[in-house]
Order: sequence, then structure tokens, then C-alpha cells
Amino acid sequence: MNTEKYKEQFIELGLAIKHYRIRKGLTQEQLAEKIHISPQQISRIESPKSQNSTTLYTLFLIADALEVEVAQLFSYR
Repeated sequence: MNTEKYKEQFIELGLAIKHYRIRKGLTQEQLAEKIHISPQQISRIESPKSQNSTTLYTLFLIADALEVEVAQLFSYR
């Protein structure tokens, strides 16, 4: 998969997740525990250096745990 084309979107998505996670008062470990994935996966998703794709299912779980709409993760800025 050529992720270079979507590099900015991956960065923005990760920053949005981090923003809403911190606003909710959660650590990466706490968010990971809530949605039953590893803290390393949360770290990879949030990292601006990573162009790690994730599943839609995981995005819905993250949005639910952060009490935001999935669309908010894509329109953060």
C-alpha cells in the first residue's frame, strides 16, 4: 500500500486521537485497555512519524471510548 499519498491524513488522524484522548484524561495504556488492543498500537496510530493504517472497526472503538463521533477524528483541525 502506498501510504505516502495519505501521509498528512494519517498525521492528522493520529493528532486528533491524541487530542481527544488527553482531553478525556486517558493515557495510551488506559485507552488501549478500554478497547482491548495493545498500548503499542495506540502509540503507532498517534505517532506523526508512523503511517500505520488501522481498521475502521478500531477507529469506531476509539471514537466510542473517547465519546466522539468518528467524523470528528477526521475533522479535528
